[in-house]
Amino acid sequence: MCVNSKTMNERKVGTTVRGIRCPIIRENDDLQKIVVESVLEAAQAEQFTFAERDVIAITESVVARAQGNYASLDDIAQDIIEKFGANQTIGVVFPILSRNRFAMCLKGIARAAKKVVILLSYPSDEVGNELFSEEKLFEKDINPYTEVYKSEKEYRDTFGINLHPFTGIDYVEYYGDLVRSEGKEVDFTFSNHPEDILEKTENVLLCDIHTLKRTRRAVERKTTAQTRIFTLCDILTKSRNGSGYNERYGLLGSNKADEQRVKLFPHSAQDLVEGIQQEMLQRTGHKLEVMIYGDGAFKDPVGNIWEFADPVVSPNYTSGLAGTPNELKLKYLADNEYKDLNGKDLEEAIREKIENKNKNLKGTMATEGTTPRQITDLLGSLCDLTSGSGDKGTPIVLIQGYFDNFANK
Repeated sequence: MCVNSKTMNERKVGTTVRGIRCPIIRENDDLQKIVVESVLEAAQAEQFTFAERDVIAITESVVARAQGNYASLDDIAQDIIEKFGANQTIGVVFPILSRNRFAMCLKGIARAAKKVVILLSYPSDEVGNELFSEEKLFEKDINPYTEVYKSEKEYRDTFGINLHPFTGIDYVEYYGDLVRSEGKEVDFTFSNHPEDILEKTENVLLCDIHTLKRTRRAVERKTTAQTRIFTLCDILTKSRNGSGYNERYGLLGSNKADEQRVKLFPHSAQDLVEGIQQEMLQRTGHKLEVMIYGDGAFKDPVGNIWEFADPVVSPNYTSGLAGTPNELKLKYLADNEYKDLNGKDLEEAIREKIENKNKNLKGTMATEGTTPRQITDLLGSLCDLTSGSGDKGTPIVLIQGYFDNFANK
């Protein structure tokens, strides 16, 4: 099948986004073939065409599934024992509050330990999942950076039972029960100072995602010769007994697969994105860009959750997606530089300005208000909102016209 683009006198539509349906992906499936065929079949069915720099994006979930990138609780436990030794008290610092993202990791950690000490930040984790609302801090006049609660009892005496507004779960109870379900003792500390874990154990596993470097520095300032510090990035960086792995991110970005396994963030898939790009070039005559995307890095205004539990938005992408946008702010030009122009004169002046813009507009007033984020982060957010995380059945997203601008006809 070969699909070519049509010529148009003047473009009337900007960016378009399509969720592309495909078969259910299973382990060892030929994902490149499935992606290419699904996109081409969608084009034929919906009568759309392709152009240079259209973007094909594939959710990380199906990439990891096709790779068979799974690990069991026993695999996690074995790696924890190698790092800390068997039958140790292990301090778990700043885990996010998530049944999907961390619960199975915690069970695997507990399986390897004698006792687990969980240090939780409060009133929420780093991505905004609440133990309780900030309003409760205000009501009780508590400074979360000076007050430390060294047991679950101290926490309950002050804050009581708190159910997450979306899930209805009390995460202190839930995480405690997960550890106890492995027959192990659990202890809690509630603090926004990660080094407080050292009061209870020298075996430290740092579990935060985007604040990890700062957390590590804070703990390392208080360490002794006996302290052992690892992060979730250090766990399952290589296969154990044929398990999945991620050489760069370890357990970060993993999801619950079932009651005994996690699905890890996909390991290197650069060959996949470049292979899809090459095949689409052969089949359509156009060089498309290709990326893998995970969480989109946006914040929910009601629940205050920053939707970014993956270590990065896009672990693999073709070279044309590197960098940040280099865009002029049309509103600024219309209201300032060309405020005395109207109609066709205004349109032509702005088109000429765009056509002759510098390759690096960083710091200029004409870019004020544009979004200074990586292209892959912007596209990943668009893709994540398009595909969703439920039953839409569109793990492939096709974005067209994203790199067009007002000057393109």
